[in-house]
Amino acid sequence: MTVAQQPEALNFECETGNYHTFCPISCVAWLYQKIEDSFFLVIGTKTCGYFLQNAMGVMIFAEPRYAMAELEEGDISAQLNDYNELKRLCEQIKRDRNPSVIVWIGTCTTEIIKMDLEGLAPKLEGEIGIPIVVARANGLDYAFTQGEDTVLAAMANRCPNQAPVTENEKNERNAIQKLLNFGKKKEEVVQEESEYVDHPPLVLFGSLPDPVVTQLTLELKKQGIKVSGWLPAKRFTELPVLEEGYYVAGVNPFLSRTATTLMRRRKCKLIGAPFPIGPDGTRAWIEKICSVFGITPKGLEEREAQIWAGVEDYVKLIRGKSVFFMGDNLLEVSLARFLVRCGMTVQEVGIPYMDKRYQAAELAFLEKACQEMGVPLPKIVEKPDNYNQVQRIYDLKPDLVITGMAHANPLEARGINTKWSVEFTFAQIHGFSNARDILELVTRPLRRNNNLKDLGWDKLVREEAKI
Repeated sequence: MTVAQQPEALNFECETGNYHTFCPISCVAWLYQKIEDSFFLVIGTKTCGYFLQNAMGVMIFAEPRYAMAELEEGDISAQLNDYNELKRLCEQIKRDRNPSVIVWIGTCTTEIIKMDLEGLAPKLEGEIGIPIVVARANGLDYAFTQGEDTVLAAMANRCPNQAPVTENEKNERNAIQKLLNFGKKKEEVVQEESEYVDHPPLVLFGSLPDPVVTQLTLELKKQGIKVSGWLPAKRFTELPVLEEGYYVAGVNPFLSRTATTLMRRRKCKLIGAPFPIGPDGTRAWIEKICSVFGITPKGLEEREAQIWAGVEDYVKLIRGKSVFFMGDNLLEVSLARFLVRCGMTVQEVGIPYMDKRYQAAELAFLEKACQEMGVPLPKIVEKPDNYNQVQRIYDLKPDLVITGMAHANPLEARGINTKWSVEFTFAQIHGFSNARDILELVTRPLRRNNNLKDLGWDKLVREEAKI
């Protein structure tokens, strides 16, 4: 394609393919580890149980904080009492684990038989004395990452309002603060308090590993921005306060329901920014938050340049190469934008579902990245038809295809380099310092093939794959 033929704006298409993605109940895998005082009860059939066992790789000696409430024929035909059965299970969970919250995860079956989980939960919650959050993270969703979106949207409704502080509470807080400041000089205490600019409260939403949460919180602190809380918090009892007029910002592109809930139900103000994936995205995310609060960002350009210099050994492996996204976890647009900045050409961005309002800033940033790097704008295909996609892959011959697990081996057998998209979901890819982790995943198949060629094994591997 010549420069004159390049489209001036992103081209969106929608096909009618199936959703080749995991079931959203897999969100339990990372959420039960993130929310340490929680217990997840998945209400579904034996098939759901088999999926969780296989997808999550449960160790024999581990005691994860989740369980299956398996629906039998008697449940489905309404011969058994749903309330009594769920009460029995929740009482057992309370007796054995005593969590701060029980999250009911609905499945396809609870949708089909119209099980009224939202109606049962408040009554049972009052009886057992433990909060019950209902999240219908079932297979009717577009992508498996939307399971987290559903859970966080439900938890957003449980975030507390700012209660008026009594005199006793004020004295208690002052005493705790004095204890925390014990041994510090008065100048040090004043300096710590003056590190933050006076701005409205900011709450960040999205489940990230604790080290990444700390990194992003500290990056904002350097700009004088104080993070009032994260949704989800490490503990359900520490959910952030949400009041009308609070500002919120997301860290993942698949959290559109949570964003909608925060705006409509809790009357918060959403900061629409690119997502903090890659050094370019992290800088843009911080700059956008700074601009909303009227703060002039400091040192971000140098910080980004420093990160790019540190990953040049990886970037040179993919610079000038092409990549094709088949669509799986809704991280595709953010990853495509980052890889364009690395010097790659993105031929197509397949994505199961596109919320153009929530991803508006990211889409504009992708467009800007392509223009600045001098590469064609990719075609974005929502709900792609995989048969058509495979034909396009044969025609375009990309250097790398990022795809779901189902299509990786068949494509590899035909001589096409692939990378599982699910790996980006579980890897630490947010913030400045994790750019290397993204590139480690992207370049792994290319480095592997280079090593095979050096050993002369590449032809043998391809022949065996065809057999």
